[in-house]
Amino acid sequence: MAKWLKEWVPVILLAIILSVTIRTYVGEAVVVPSGSMIPTIHINDRLAVEKFTNVSDLKFGDIVVFYPPLKDKKDERFIKRLIGVGGDTIQIKDGALYRNGKKVNEPYIREAMTYEYGPVTVPKGKFFFLGDNRNESYDSHLWPTPFVDAKAIAGKAIFRFYPFTQMQEM
Repeated sequence: MAKWLKEWVPVILLAIILSVTIRTYVGEAVVVPSGSMIPTIHINDRLAVEKFTNVSDLKFGDIVVFYPPLKDKKDERFIKRLIGVGGDTIQIKDGALYRNGKKVNEPYIREAMTYEYGPVTVPKGKFFFLGDNRNESYDSHLWPTPFVDAKAIAGKAIFRFYPFTQMQEM
């Protein structure tokens, strides 16, 4: 028994330390809990999320995991598409998204938006997110405080690995 402990305890401890370190700082798998990103991502899809993403490297269209600025959901992670960064002006009118006064081509959304929003200017160091299922997504256009702080960004979705028939980069 003592020989078994001497051999396996260090290996098990190393595995635990590596697992916690990788999950905390490098990346992790997340399960999509809602239909807010349909048709791009579906309920129960599994995504690989890169956690060491520098927020200054995020760009329009990235799919990001973050903690929303909502008191009742502060411990939940949301998965949405990045629509605006600090300095961008966002507006939704006539069923389309306008970023800095220019209509944005969004082939990934489920349907045209049935609401009007803005214009709002995203403050420096903040982000504005919308789901691809715009008319059904609880996102920046509905929140009392629509902007997500840089420190609330958990990571960038980089790959869907489940279901296996739909594996792809995000």
